[in-house]
Amino acid sequence: MNAKLLGFFSGFPTRHFTDSIADMLKQELTVRDSLVFVSCYPDNHAQNDEDSHGMHRMFAERDMAFASHRVIDSRTEAEDAVKLIKEASCIFLMGGNATLQHNLMCEKGIVNEIRQSSAVILGVSAGAMNMGNPTVDIYETQVPYEGLGFAQLTVKAHYLSEDDFFVEPLKQVSMEIPVCLMTDESAIFVKNQTVTQIGEIYWMDKGEIKPITQAQLERIVF
Repeated sequence: MNAKLLGFFSGFPTRHFTDSIADMLKQELTVRDSLVFVSCYPDNHAQNDEDSHGMHRMFAERDMAFASHRVIDSRTEAEDAVKLIKEASCIFLMGGNATLQHNLMCEKGIVNEIRQSSAVILGVSAGAMNMGNPTVDIYETQVPYEGLGFAQLTVKAHYLSEDDFFVEPLKQVSMEIPVCLMTDESAIFVKNQTVTQIGEIYWMDKGEIKPITQAQLERIVF
């Protein structure tokens, strides 16, 4: 792994980083020249602009503003997308539709550029899903596809134990592939040989749900 830091996030319903997540990011985001977002809704340009500005504000309010921030979506030429990724201090895969984001990365030719990047690489919700491998978007299909492969980890964000609509299709997936269930404001950080968990995260295997262990985290990342 070339990335300076990997961060898998579920979601931030308050639109603010928690103290513990902000503290971890501050340690690693010492260079903040360019923040590059990768959209999950490539054709919704107005929403992409609004969301990327809002997400940058989350950094800025924690004294981590970047000199520039850009979003890669369907407006971005492939050559420009590659250049943005190569020059990024931080790459942030946005939340939304995981399949559309994966297709966008393939169309713009930035999959390998992201894999080889030495930037801080973060993903929230669908973005976190696409950072792992295999990836399964239960709202599109239960057929796994190859994600970026930063961890042998199948993520599902926004886990709520009482949400049967959410849990039942995941039980079917977990019969073949264990699933990492992340609650909002949780995080998995990977740096060198260290994995750090923040917040509540669970492991579903063969339909059984238990809190994830450090040993399981280390096996799926290394």
